[in-house]
Amino acid sequence: MSLAFSLKKIISSRSLVNKVLTTSLSFPKRFQSTAYKNILIDVRGQNKDIGFIQLNRPRALNALNAELMTELEQAVTKFDSDPSIGCMILTGSNRAFAAGADIKEMQNKSFSEVCKGNFLSNWTALAESKTPIIAAVNGFALGGGCEIAMMCDIILAGEKAEFGQPEIVIGTIPGAGGTQRLTRVVGKSKAMEMVLTGDRISAKDAELYGLVSAIHPVESLVNEAIKLAERITRHSKLTVQLAKEAVNSAYETTLAQGINHERRLFHATFATNDRKEGMTAFVEKRKPNFTDL
Repeated sequence: MSLAFSLKKIISSRSLVNKVLTTSLSFPKRFQSTAYKNILIDVRGQNKDIGFIQLNRPRALNALNAELMTELEQAVTKFDSDPSIGCMILTGSNRAFAAGADIKEMQNKSFSEVCKGNFLSNWTALAESKTPIIAAVNGFALGGGCEIAMMCDIILAGEKAEFGQPEIVIGTIPGAGGTQRLTRVVGKSKAMEMVLTGDRISAKDAELYGLVSAIHPVESLVNEAIKLAERITRHSKLTVQLAKEAVNSAYETTLAQGINHERRLFHATFATNDRKEGMTAFVEKRKPNFTDL
């Protein structure tokens, strides 16, 4: 082995070590002890206030097995309970956000087993999070993948993304909210067509039907999601949570009940320091200094 090659190898090794150490040091200590097998987590944004979760079962196109969903629930709960996190981003790979639930895992389950165990009842962390969650969807978002995307508050799609509820093709139906959330977003007729045929829709059609907020190039999708998250996290975290609750109530109540709930939440902001600071800053023509109180 030549001396030049040996030196090059040493320098390369040191660079790798430095890169690992730098990444480790920039990642908040409160999250460093958490090791996951099926997801990757990070903290993003200029102020390190964006919880970043990436589904990571590339060989299975991020199929959602029990272990992955348990890890996802843990990660979402951890970010949601951290006062420094003002928004979360959930994404997959460029090829697949999540191609559905793990069919091999479900194949031999019996009615008695899924009924007594209330199968899929733990797929709730995303929907129950107080912190806003942005789904950055590239590639396939099918079956359970489409369902967990719809559990998020905002969906951004890569230009090659595909959405669908193809459970009918394998002799079953959606079981984690697909028939309910999809219908509320795209309307009964289109939801019925997608559920009964198993047909997919493109990112362009998903935007047309109101399923996604915007479409971006595949390579820039995550960065665009981070930019959107940063626009959210600049505001009072407390007020953002109240605003999210108000919008979500529109899907679960009558119009009159929703308006009454919204008014009560609006009144509640007058008990916060951030409401007073926001209005005072506006009057004084300066940027508000929110303290999330």
